[in-house]
Amino acid sequence: MSDAVLQSYLENQLERITTALESLTPSAETLPAQLHEAMRYSLLAGGKRIRPVLLLAACEAVGGENEAALPIACALEMIHTYSLVHDDLPAMDNDDYRRGRLTNHKVYGEATAVLAGDALLTEAFIHLSDPARTAAIPPQTLLEVIHIMARCAGSMGMVGGQVVDMEAEGKEIDFATLEYIHTHKTGALLLASVKAGGLVGGADAEQLESLTRYGEAAGLAFQIADDILNVTGDKEELGKAVGSDEARGKATYPALLGVAEAKRRAIELRDLAISALEPLGEAAQPLRDIAHYIVNRSC
Repeated sequence: MSDAVLQSYLENQLERITTALESLTPSAETLPAQLHEAMRYSLLAGGKRIRPVLLLAACEAVGGENEAALPIACALEMIHTYSLVHDDLPAMDNDDYRRGRLTNHKVYGEATAVLAGDALLTEAFIHLSDPARTAAIPPQTLLEVIHIMARCAGSMGMVGGQVVDMEAEGKEIDFATLEYIHTHKTGALLLASVKAGGLVGGADAEQLESLTRYGEAAGLAFQIADDILNVTGDKEELGKAVGSDEARGKATYPALLGVAEAKRRAIELRDLAISALEPLGEAAQPLRDIAHYIVNRSC
């Protein structure tokens, strides 16, 4: 699809996801009011929503109805947002801005930010396990989706990657450690997006394998693109400080390989992701275009 068509597709999905998130999250007037206000502050702050969009697109790619997948997509965005709230804390990355405005702890204080993140993670599993919202999904499929999302978010996925990322700050690391950080801290939840979407859409074993290979490659490409943008982008584009990775001695592709090689690797991964979708035919076109979009941000 053309850039204009892709932009229209992304905007339509973004509107659906945002509307659903607004309705699923407790109002800022519901007690405890400040906690719910803090949750909504970060969850409804905008952003690309790439994880839930990928989930819906994967569902469509295997012939599923993505309306059934929408609550799952929203739960995934809650998990992602909780990780950002915690990632910004002084104990971790100590960031002042996220998506162009003050980070959660700068507005509500560190204690409330911790609890808002905890509540968003828990809220995700409330919706994943809500019979009223997941009735259209076969119980065994839903159980598999919950397992994938929990595993990819925990110590064997995103949280594990964050720990190794912090341990690597200011140190010389090898390429294997760098890939571990990227595939776990960022790639795991992106992989969970497409696998969960495929399962909800009724993917067979071959279709799920194609989506898995796509998710592995696209997830790593996404983080490499972010690494590059932290070097070459601008604050307005990123919504946060540029050069922060280098200042903290973060393990990144540009730091280890240089910007040119990082761009080459991102393009290579994009092409791998797209080739993995060949068995899915035309229905997977949005996923192909999203892979281009992910990498074109920095290359």
